[in-house]
Amino acid sequence: MIKINFCDFWPDLERDNWFLDFLMKHFNVRLDDNPDYLFFSVYGNNHLNYNDCIKILYTGENIVPDFNLCDYALGTHYLDFGERYLRFPLYIYYQWDFIQYLKKRPDIDNWLKQSNQKLHKREFCNFIYSNNANSDPMRDLFFNELNKYKKVDSGGGHLNNIGKRVEDKLEFIKDYKFTIAFENSSVPGYTTEKLIEPILMKSLPVYYGNPLVERDFNLNSFIWVKDHSDFNRAIEEIIMLDNDDELYIKKLETNKFIENNNILIWEEKLFIFFENIFNQPVNQAFRRPLFGYNKYHLEELRIQAHLFRKRAENNSRKSKIKSLITSTLNLRKK
Repeated sequence: MIKINFCDFWPDLERDNWFLDFLMKHFNVRLDDNPDYLFFSVYGNNHLNYNDCIKILYTGENIVPDFNLCDYALGTHYLDFGERYLRFPLYIYYQWDFIQYLKKRPDIDNWLKQSNQKLHKREFCNFIYSNNANSDPMRDLFFNELNKYKKVDSGGGHLNNIGKRVEDKLEFIKDYKFTIAFENSSVPGYTTEKLIEPILMKSLPVYYGNPLVERDFNLNSFIWVKDHSDFNRAIEEIIMLDNDDELYIKKLETNKFIENNNILIWEEKLFIFFENIFNQPVNQAFRRPLFGYNKYHLEELRIQAHLFRKRAENNSRKSKIKSLITSTLNLRKK
């Protein structure tokens, strides 16, 4: 029996843990508070509290794995680190997640199986993002430029212009000919759900992000915005396709993936990666340095994580006190 656990992932991992489903399908695993193998991500520092286990990092973000903190890693970058690393971009995770989505939404599944002939009659273009706090300003700049040609419907919390936030992103996307699919940054290998979601919903992506995107996707199957100087060309192509139904449908129907990019191939790669880890005795599977300068490095990170938690707790208390004072003053005014 292989004892595993998860920490520092996104909030709803317990509800929809694809990694656990995959591991249970292929290996004899069970969740345990004292794991031999810890799967962790980049949304916290709880992994620093685990010392005597194999640590496997998964990052769907544009962060290069720190192999001083993990024994093995799954990430988006094109790295060569032997058996310790597998490139597993975030869009792969979303492809499997989409299968589960369709099981819950048979109406969408049936719609996707219909003919493409009416897809050119949909609304023009959508833009759906929650914020721009950490994103490349290219995204907003392009949105504003394309709006000069025809209104782009923004259904997220950021730059919303339809009067409400959409509840189902995929259902929203399916009603549009084009989708602005800009990553939050341009990093080699970093391709997320931004590109795969419109592809899955038969909306033509207008993509900016991974400069090596042609290694995974057919460049003729979407509109690629290379940089700011490419805005005019991209918008001209959008206008041409918007006004030529035949060309639009032809591009929409073009195979999106390159020949060797198949979900079954990715699944096989993932199985081999994990099989190599689990087939070793636990005490021989360690790869991260436990001594030397890295010991001081880890201790410094633990101190920083502790200070960060304390600062967050203090800010939370201040916010509650401020809210209480404001409420009290408002009551007195009444």
